[in-house]
Amino acid sequence: QPQLVESGGGLVQLGGSLRLSCTISGFTLDDYAVGWFRQAPGKEREGVSCIGKSDGGTYLRDSVKGRFTISKDTAKNTVYLQMNDLRHEDTAVYYCAADQIPKSFAAVRAMCDVGGADYWGQGTQVTVSS
Repeated sequence: QPQLVESGGGLVQLGGSLRLSCTISGFTLDDYAVGWFRQAPGKEREGVSCIGKSDGGTYLRDSVKGRFTISKDTAKNTVYLQMNDLRHEDTAVYYCAADQIPKSFAAVRAMCDVGGADYWGQGTQVTVSS
């Protein structure tokens, strides 16, 4: 059974940085795309950034462009979300998720926009304070 485990969340000051990690087991990044999603209190879950399998491209939502970066280390079976210049509106539970989607930017973007995925982690809290 594929599993995803997030880590790296916590309390950070406004303008600070955090790096989230999503370590996967039971499958490889050559076969699955992975995305980061977040849900703030009282709001719907939204896609933050997704990365395709193999070299299938990356997608970032507009509100995090220039501040967040998604990357992966296939040897460690881990996907990272580097978050810089954090804002109050970034406060949320962050989840990583994996899905077998076609190897295309359109599919990666759709994964983030729609938010559907086969496997999900338990989430990690990110709180940005003043």
